[in-house]
Amino acid sequence: MPVNLATQITIFRILLIPVFVGLAIYYGESVKAGAANETLRFWTIASFALAAISDAVDGYIARHYNQATRLGAILDPLADKLMLLSAVIALSFTGWRQHFPLWFPTLVIFRDVASIGGAFLIDYLTGKCVIKPHWTGKVSTFAQFAAVLWLMLDFPHLLWPTAIAGFFTAISGALNLAAAVRQVQHHEGQS
Repeated sequence: MPVNLATQITIFRILLIPVFVGLAIYYGESVKAGAANETLRFWTIASFALAAISDAVDGYIARHYNQATRLGAILDPLADKLMLLSAVIALSFTGWRQHFPLWFPTLVIFRDVASIGGAFLIDYLTGKCVIKPHWTGKVSTFAQFAAVLWLMLDFPHLLWPTAIAGFFTAISGALNLAAAVRQVQHHEGQS
């Protein structure tokens, strides 16, 4: 079965992740060595921005040209999660001038692992996991992207965008947990 243009763009975004991570690591190493290579920083930011733009483009193409597919519905949020997790981890533990406080990558990783693990558990327990996106999840994703860009652009006061992203990450995680409990309870009530 051929892969449509929207899904090809999503796959491109996934393939861009190791490029971004490699650039971020090499730039961090250049900062640690005392000779920050600003060209590497530029390309790191550009690769992250390209991933963000391609996310918008593949969504637009899928909606407006009737290219929404089951594969695309799985790969698109996966690409977002992988890019954000990679960015948060790479920027937290490499030599960039600023870095995220330890609680932020811990929260992001825990929420994403719990959400994915919870979805598999619900599917196992009930036979079907219904995921209904909530606006807090979209705000969380946007805020995480903004915090990553804030850090890479070396803007001051990183704590504020990090705190906002952390707040919405925690809220969306709590809402995901509540929805999971309701699904399991509903299934048990029907059994």
